[in-house]
Amino acid sequence: MTTKPKARKFRIKRSAPHDGAANYAQGGSVSRGAATRAPAPDEAPPAGQPPRAVAPAPAPAAREGQVSSANEMAASATLDEIRHEGLTGRQLRMARRVAQKHGLAPTSDFDAVRLLRAKGIDPFQRASILELVTPTDGRPAVQTPRTEIDPLLVQLPETLPFGVPNLPAVEMSPAAKRSEEITRIQKDIGSRRRKKLVLLLTRLLAFVMLPTLVAGWYYYVVATPMYSTKSEFLILSADGGGGGGGGLGGLLPSQFATGQDAIATQSYLLSKDAMLRLDSDVGFRDHFSQPWIDPIQRLDADASNEEAFKLYKKNVKIGYDPTEGVLRMEVATADPAVSANFSEKLIEYAEERVDELSQEKRQDAVQVAIAGLDDAKFERREAQRRLVEMQEGSVLDPQGEIGNIRSLISNVELQLQEKQLGLNIQLNNARPNAARVEALQSEIAVLSAELARQNARLTQATGDTTSLASQTANIQMAQADLATADLVLQSALENKRQSTIEANKQVRYLTVSVRPVASQDASYPRAFENTILAFLIFAGIYLMLSLTASILREQVTS
Repeated sequence: MTTKPKARKFRIKRSAPHDGAANYAQGGSVSRGAATRAPAPDEAPPAGQPPRAVAPAPAPAAREGQVSSANEMAASATLDEIRHEGLTGRQLRMARRVAQKHGLAPTSDFDAVRLLRAKGIDPFQRASILELVTPTDGRPAVQTPRTEIDPLLVQLPETLPFGVPNLPAVEMSPAAKRSEEITRIQKDIGSRRRKKLVLLLTRLLAFVMLPTLVAGWYYYVVATPMYSTKSEFLILSADGGGGGGGGLGGLLPSQFATGQDAIATQSYLLSKDAMLRLDSDVGFRDHFSQPWIDPIQRLDADASNEEAFKLYKKNVKIGYDPTEGVLRMEVATADPAVSANFSEKLIEYAEERVDELSQEKRQDAVQVAIAGLDDAKFERREAQRRLVEMQEGSVLDPQGEIGNIRSLISNVELQLQEKQLGLNIQLNNARPNAARVEALQSEIAVLSAELARQNARLTQATGDTTSLASQTANIQMAQADLATADLVLQSALENKRQSTIEANKQVRYLTVSVRPVASQDASYPRAFENTILAFLIFAGIYLMLSLTASILREQVTS
C-alpha cells in the first residue's frame, strides 16, 4: 500500500496570481500556493478586513537597449541585499503574512520584506512596532509611539519626509554589521574565558598550590627526621601446634595454631598498658618531649596519657601476617639508639605476655587435677568404710564360710549315699536284719536333716542377719567399689602429676627472626611522597567543594 505524498499547507492568505516571470525578474522566491494578487479597483474587500491599498500598475517593460528607471534599480539592489541576509523560509512566510495583513501586494517573499521595511515595519518583531504615516501634502511625517527595540536585533530603514531626495547610505551593509557583531561576540567570549581562567588559576593557587607549598616546606625544612627500627618475631607452640585446635591440632600448621596468641600479643603491644610500661621503664614521654623536636611531632611536657597514646600509635606500628604467622614491628624515634632500645623492650613485653597467656590455662589444669584427686581419695575411703561395716556385721570371709559349708554338705551327702546303699542291700535280703535296718534308717534321717540344715545356712536368713549368699553378694559389691575407687585414685594421681609437669613447662615460645638494629639514615618524613599526597588531598577537597557549589548554584538559578 502506497501513501500519496501530501504538501504542507501554510496559513497564508492567497491572492490572484501574477505573472511568474515578473516574480523571478524581481528576484523573489514564490512560495508554494502563496502568490499574491492585487485587488481590482472596483473589488470590495472582504467583511471584517481593512481596505487594502491598490498596488500601482506595473511599468511597461523596457525595450531592448533602454535603461530602467532609478527606482527599479534601487529595488533590485535592495532585494539582492535582503537575499544575502540569509533569511529562513519561516521568516519569509511570516513577512508575506504581515505584508498581506497591512494591505501590501508583494511580488515575492523578499519583496514583502522590502515593502514592510520601506513602511517602517519589522516583520520579525512580535511586539508592537512603529507605524509611520507619510501625508501627501508635504508635511512632516507623524510618528506613533512604539516599544523600544534593540537596534542590534532590528535594522529598519530610515524613513525620510516625502519629497526629500534619496541620498546614498553611509552605514555598513547588514552582512558587514553581522560580521562585526560576530567578531565583537567572539572577543567578548574570549575576554570572559580569560577572566574565568584567571579566576580559576587564582583559586587553585590559593586553595591548592599554596597549602601544598606550605606542606612541602614543612616536610623538607621544619620536620624532625625520624629513625625507624624494624624487627620480626613469631610465636611457636611446644606441643606440636595443638593450641586451641582440639582433635585437629596436630593437623593444623603452627601459624594457625598460634594465631590467637599472635593477635592477642599484637593487641597488647598496641595498647595503652604497653605504652605506660614503656614510659615507666625507658621514658617514652621524655624522649618525645625534647625541645629540639618540631612542634607538630613534639609531645607537651604536661600532656595527658591519651595524647601520648596517640603519638605512641603513630610511631609504633605492628602488623600480623596470618599466612606466615609473623609479627612485624616498626618503631620510629628521633634517635636511632632509642628506637632500637624501644624495640627490645617491646619484644620482652611480648614474650612475657605470651607466657602469661598459657600460664592461667596451665594453672587451672593443675587445680582441676588436684580437685579430682581429692574426690577420688574421698570415694575410696567411703568404699573401704562400707566394706568394713559389712564385714563387721556378717562373716569376715563369706567365701571361706561358703566353702566350708559346701565341703560339709559334700561329706554329709556322701555318708547319706553310703547309708542309703546299705539300707537297700539289707532290704534286698530274704531275711533282713531288723535291727540293722532300723539303725540304717535312723542314720539316713539324721544325715538328711543335717544336709537340709547346711543348705538352709546358705540361702535362708537367720535372726537379724541376712543369708550367707546375700552377705557374700554385698561384700563382693563393696569390694568392687573399692577396686574402682582405687583405679580412679590412681588415674587422678597420674593426671595431677602430668598437670604439674605441664604447668612447669613453657608451651609457647616467642622466636625473634629479625633482631632490631639501629638505622643510620632517617626513614621519616618522606618529603616527596608526603608533598604529593598533600597536593592530591587539597586538590580533591577543592574539586568536591567546586562541584558542590556548582550544583547548588544550578539548583538556585533553575
